[in-house]
Amino acid sequence: MRHPIIQEDLRQITSASLDWDRLFGKSVLISGANGFLPAYMMETLLYLNETRNARIQVIGLIRNREKASRRLGHLLDRRDLTLLVQDVRDPYAGPPQPNFVIHAASQASPKYFASDPVGTFEANVLGTQRMLQIAHHEKCDAFLFFSSGEVYGNGLDPRIPVTESTFGTLDPTNLRSCYAEGKRAGESLCTCWHSQFGIPAKIIRLSHTYGPGMSLDDGRVFADFVADIVARRDIVLKSDGGARRPFCYLADATVAYFTVLLNGENGEAYNVGAKTETSVLELAQMLCTLFPERDCRLVRQQRAEGDSYLASPVVGGHFDLSKIRKLGWEPTTGIEDGFRRTVVSYE
Repeated sequence: MRHPIIQEDLRQITSASLDWDRLFGKSVLISGANGFLPAYMMETLLYLNETRNARIQVIGLIRNREKASRRLGHLLDRRDLTLLVQDVRDPYAGPPQPNFVIHAASQASPKYFASDPVGTFEANVLGTQRMLQIAHHEKCDAFLFFSSGEVYGNGLDPRIPVTESTFGTLDPTNLRSCYAEGKRAGESLCTCWHSQFGIPAKIIRLSHTYGPGMSLDDGRVFADFVADIVARRDIVLKSDGGARRPFCYLADATVAYFTVLLNGENGEAYNVGAKTETSVLELAQMLCTLFPERDCRLVRQQRAEGDSYLASPVVGGHFDLSKIRKLGWEPTTGIEDGFRRTVVSYE
């Protein structure tokens, strides 16, 4: 059974003005299918089968069946879903002839950047190469690569919205760069395969996305805050809270993913994020205000010595959304409503 919040989100997503019929009767391969973001794409496709007889076959590539069972247990007996247990870096061993390929397998939590930098980097490089090979061999209708706003690097003016052609610096010898440099390399591979082999590759660059299903031990500050509210604990802030982020609700973001998959220009990258940015401190204060019955307090605390979390050096900044707006996408969920829905979805 899906949570009512997720059911409502799926209704909202599939009511978007997109040519969903292009997916009907097709096969869609999604790497990292039990991940927070791609799982909602998979749920959307299966929901189309339930409500519109779309006859979409979904192939979900996962690394850990036990973990996938916890996230996707309500879907495991479906005939329209095949879960393939393998590392995205290995040769593909699943059902042939996927019509759409979505590469979203990646460790996005900063807690992995220090503990598994090799796996973080290679999923975005070797994994992308593998998925592009599948798209080429099967002559796919479209290929979608999940990239990140981390590719823009450091040193940009936070007062100026970041366009798809704006870039700062990255230090490849900084361990935290394993994620951003991996995403940059993955984007470059998409560009190369599009140019040389005609792969219809599209790229989405994501901002901080939150919503139902995100791992509450993710290590990112907004997940920590939601975990505190769900557990009825005080919110613990381990910084000055000045960093500003464009927090985007998952249902809005999922519509953006499908918008680029179906309508985006091949070989192009698109920003996906919120219209405005919110500071970490403002988010903590807002969450306490949203749930006064939980008697939440904001507590400041220094990170413990030896904490492996690698914080981003980027203080603020938000995306220029002009390019994806031309495709007809616009985020519609306000931050208060989005975080309220997120917290309730865990109850």
